[in-house]
Amino acid sequence: MARWRARAQSITITRDNWGIAHVRGRTDADAVFGMIYAQAEDDFNRVETNYLNSMGRLAEAEGESAIWQDLRMKLFINPDTLRAQYAASPAWLQSLMNAWADGLNYYLATHPQITPRVIRRFEPWMALSFSEGSIGGDIERVSLAQLEAFYGRRQGGPVALQTDTRFREPSGSNGIAIAPRNTENGHALLLINPHTSFFFRSELQMTSDEGLNAYGAATWGQFFIYQGFNERAGWMHTSSGVDNVDEFLETVTERSGRWFYRYGAEERPVVTSSITILYRATDGTTARRTFTVYRTHHGPVVREADGRWVSIALMHKPVEALSQSFLRTKARNYAEFRRIAEELKANSSNNTIFADAEGNIAYMHPHFIPRRDDRFDYTRPVDGSDPATDWKGLHPLDEAPHLLNPPTGWIQNTNNWPYSAAGEHSPRRESFPRYMDVAGENPRGIHAMLVLRDKRDFTLQRLIGAAYDPYLPAFAQLIPPLVAAYDQTPASDPLRARVADQIAVLRAWDYKWGAASVPTSLAVFWGEELWGRTAAEARRAGTSVYDYMATRTTSAQKLEALAAASDRLQADFGTWRTPWGEINRFQRLTGAIVQPFSDAGPSIPVPFTSAQWGSLASFGARRYPGTKRYYGTSGNSFVAAVEFGDSVRARAVTAGGESGDPRSPHFNDQAERYAAGNLRDVYFYPSQLRGRTEREYHPGQ
Repeated sequence: MARWRARAQSITITRDNWGIAHVRGRTDADAVFGMIYAQAEDDFNRVETNYLNSMGRLAEAEGESAIWQDLRMKLFINPDTLRAQYAASPAWLQSLMNAWADGLNYYLATHPQITPRVIRRFEPWMALSFSEGSIGGDIERVSLAQLEAFYGRRQGGPVALQTDTRFREPSGSNGIAIAPRNTENGHALLLINPHTSFFFRSELQMTSDEGLNAYGAATWGQFFIYQGFNERAGWMHTSSGVDNVDEFLETVTERSGRWFYRYGAEERPVVTSSITILYRATDGTTARRTFTVYRTHHGPVVREADGRWVSIALMHKPVEALSQSFLRTKARNYAEFRRIAEELKANSSNNTIFADAEGNIAYMHPHFIPRRDDRFDYTRPVDGSDPATDWKGLHPLDEAPHLLNPPTGWIQNTNNWPYSAAGEHSPRRESFPRYMDVAGENPRGIHAMLVLRDKRDFTLQRLIGAAYDPYLPAFAQLIPPLVAAYDQTPASDPLRARVADQIAVLRAWDYKWGAASVPTSLAVFWGEELWGRTAAEARRAGTSVYDYMATRTTSAQKLEALAAASDRLQADFGTWRTPWGEINRFQRLTGAIVQPFSDAGPSIPVPFTSAQWGSLASFGARRYPGTKRYYGTSGNSFVAAVEFGDSVRARAVTAGGESGDPRSPHFNDQAERYAAGNLRDVYFYPSQLRGRTEREYHPGQ
């Protein structure tokens, strides 16, 4: 306690009038201590839960249902290995991990009323278990159902697998950079627009006398700004379509109780080990299950396919990943940012949109991309017994799609392929191996190009306006074939009379969302209905669901889906002429990670839609048990627009508010701004905090 208290005296936390923490310390380690302490003040539950998940200890809190999620993590996360990596890590990184653990332990020591679910003492090495701030890391590519089917079968019988083709919200983000020549003030602009589950990140600023001054979104429990900016540069990460997580079909045989796998002309022993999962039993005691697990040189075995075992290969470089995540927040220009990426190559899942005060804008593909033989289709499991399928080192950054200051004067990425990132000046698809992208284009990418092309007068506010542009390009593709289907239907068909008024409304629609828009409601309900009826067929046909809905469904299918959508609107809301804002709502009732929803509780209308339909401003919403309205849980979360000039200027909004405590005035104080796209000013400089400060204190006070 004496050491913690002494350090706390060198750290100042200033809370602004939105509750956002501005942390200042003498050293980077001081800033880490203060920022993680501030995060724990705002929502310790989310901090702890992220580490329960990352260390494979979630079942200790949530019970048997989380066993398979924990097993998946423990296939890669070994505490003894992480302890050794911590001990061998550079001194500067050790000091940050030490400060991180100290900050959390000091918070618990000074808040005895807080009862952790599991972790009562944080150790520095634990920071290495969660070293990259994405909403879903590479490890989540491993199917829990398939994992349970493989290892569960070896512990007590077959496990049924089901294919889910229901309509679901796409995950991901938007990033846009505008070059000075396309702006009114001659300054580079950056849009930071992650689409995550709500309340997944904390908004804060961390500053030190060692050159750290970063502002933005930090994933709960991590000690770096994941998406944000400093005074000279900004970075935005979007989930990438690169294929750098690969599965290998292993040919295995068993002899005398031991397993072997074929590799070329060899037979190699399968590495066998045991993993024990602790879990909370129904009576509150701690129980355990132990699994025998297998791995080859490709990686752990995670499932079975057609009688062959399937191993998985993915990036696992915790020291490099944590180093890169922190160091890039101190980069002051593109050259420094790129040098860090080239040296560490520990970003595997994210594209990066970058802008700096020197006027540079850039696109970077993920930095960890294994070199492979492009003859093989790595979107499917490849033959692990063929050495030609193995990874052969990493591509240098120049061999991946990239852009620096393209002639268009803008760069965008919406989790789509990089081959439209700068319009006609994008990287050429034919210049790269197939595995550089498997995502393709998406409706948001088409939308982004529409709002950026040929614009030369961007300001901070006009960039925000572009980010909330209401056009829905997916419906611009889907509604005309629906109208044509109606026009081609004989007048004698009862279905034609049943949907005549609805078609008239959609025929006149401009494909723009709005809280008062009836056609938005009708189109979304119709789109979801037809999606549910055709997604499985589209998958079997190997085509996108959008194309299948538009071109391969019959007139009757289109119109029947419209009739069904109208009936659902009528049943739930009394009329199919219900404005979208009456249906689509933002609600935050409790601080629980899994939010409850109630039509009887207060909520706010949200005019924008799911990203599925091409809305750049994303709101992933649906009905819940007992509700008729749609409530959002993901999409626009932290949104910021940044201008880099002689000084930095920014506006931002965080879904709901900064605090996870319903008693806090900052639990839901940004909800109205969030729904309206009305971003508030960011207080980056101390002078901006004057008159806008709620309190200033040292950790522990």
